[in-house]
Amino acid sequence: MEEKIKQKKGTTTVGIVCKDSIVLAADKRASMGWLIANKDIEKIFQISNWLALTVAGSVSDAFSLAKLLKAELDLYRLNTGVEPTLSVAANLLGNIAFGGYKSYMPYLIQMIVGGLDDKDTFALYDVDPSGAALRNTKFTSTGSGSPMVFGVLEDSYREGMAVDEGVQLAIRCVNAAMKRDVFSGEGIDVIVIDRKGFRRIEKEKIASTIKARNNQ
Repeated sequence: MEEKIKQKKGTTTVGIVCKDSIVLAADKRASMGWLIANKDIEKIFQISNWLALTVAGSVSDAFSLAKLLKAELDLYRLNTGVEPTLSVAANLLGNIAFGGYKSYMPYLIQMIVGGLDDKDTFALYDVDPSGAALRNTKFTSTGSGSPMVFGVLEDSYREGMAVDEGVQLAIRCVNAAMKRDVFSGEGIDVIVIDRKGFRRIEKEKIASTIKARNNQ
């Protein structure tokens, strides 16, 4: 991840659409040039029980934008009495990013927002600093480790994957990036959003999956 002044940067995030669910994963490292500035950075934010956001880029921009999006969606829920869907969140996030882009103070981050959409389906949106929000129904990745991730996804992703398969694939993707991208590392966070809502995968399960993969 990158901070405007301290130049914290380097990230691997991945989003995968599974059968009736989505999986988001990210590494834990923030770097300052060639220095590892932080080994426990949060890069996946719960926005609601049905929505989550990943960030790659400026640390300060990421934290402030995640808080702003959550607050705006809370207001939306209070004002309308309706649970905000993925398309609502993605378009709002795009509008916020576009406002910064046009004011010459862009949010220096790439984002993936995923969850339950208004058609009762699960999907992902890529949102870039210009405010473009692009829908994905399979997979996506952001950050310095994304070239390695896309190679794994293009080879191993299949539509209609069970959520456990998606979790294992997401861990494999980030683990592969951590082996080749010097700006990604220090562990992996994985979350799932399904019909039951948001949940975080236990660290022990992630560690055992990585160990089993490395021993193959």
